[in-house]
Amino acid sequence: MQNKIADILEQMQRVIIGKQAVVEKVLMAVLADGHILLDDVPGVGKTTLAVALGRVLGMQYHRIQFTPDVLPSDIVGFSMYDRESGSFRYMPGVVNSTNLLLADEINRTSSKTQSALLEAMEERQVTVDGQVYRLPAPFLVIATENHVGAAGTQLLPHAQLDRFLVRLTIGYPDFESQMEILRDRQTKNPLDSVRQVADCAQILQKQREAASVTMKDEILAYITRLSMASREHPMVELGISPRGAIAVGRMARACAYVRGRDFVIPEDVREIFADVCAHRILLSQKAKAARLTERQVLEQLLDETALPFEA
Repeated sequence: MQNKIADILEQMQRVIIGKQAVVEKVLMAVLADGHILLDDVPGVGKTTLAVALGRVLGMQYHRIQFTPDVLPSDIVGFSMYDRESGSFRYMPGVVNSTNLLLADEINRTSSKTQSALLEAMEERQVTVDGQVYRLPAPFLVIATENHVGAAGTQLLPHAQLDRFLVRLTIGYPDFESQMEILRDRQTKNPLDSVRQVADCAQILQKQREAASVTMKDEILAYITRLSMASREHPMVELGISPRGAIAVGRMARACAYVRGRDFVIPEDVREIFADVCAHRILLSQKAKAARLTERQVLEQLLDETALPFEA
């Protein structure tokens, strides 16, 4: 188990240099069978990360650049009249033939097109003219967004944000990592050097193994206390929903699995809590006036909530 995980991480870190924590959390989200939102400024490697992940995991990969003229039918497909047969024929969309969909700059398309992804992300299927079409397994969406040049962008509605298991930020590299990136790019594209170390069948198997990681009642109670505390916190207008609490549990299991354990400990919950929940809460006006971020408020919750064996 751990040899395969180590191989995947090693290949990914050839391309995404100096960002081990981000790469690990991306892999955790994949093992938890969840979708990923990469929210960052341009040029830090969001698209490169998605391409590298598809190659390393042997996933059928497609990229769609979201612009105002992208239509819902581009995502889920449409029915077209076939004159020869005298009936309508389904023309598949981009989600029907892919395991990994990169939804690039998802906030630059219309709300209607954004919402076309909802059923695909949540149910792993699309419905067109009353017919249901199952998507390949595994199916993962990595969406990117940045808020530089906000003219013409559409903020993702809260209901769609909730479909993403985690929201991650890559951030700028440190000095040594930037130097290494510059050296590597002088003579080659690091994407050309990564190799496939897994396939879809193996990923599905590892998802099942991650889902079977033991989570005792003490850990479940800890997640519940954190969720309920968020709903009562004076800096939070909309707290963590039951679906958000379930997402914390899924990601914590995957975290334990990547760390080589078959049981969850409180540190697993603490490590992934902000990544899972920061995009699921809405701050109060009081928090905004104090210039607090969602992550800062969630860190307060972690500090104020007793650990399982302290409660």
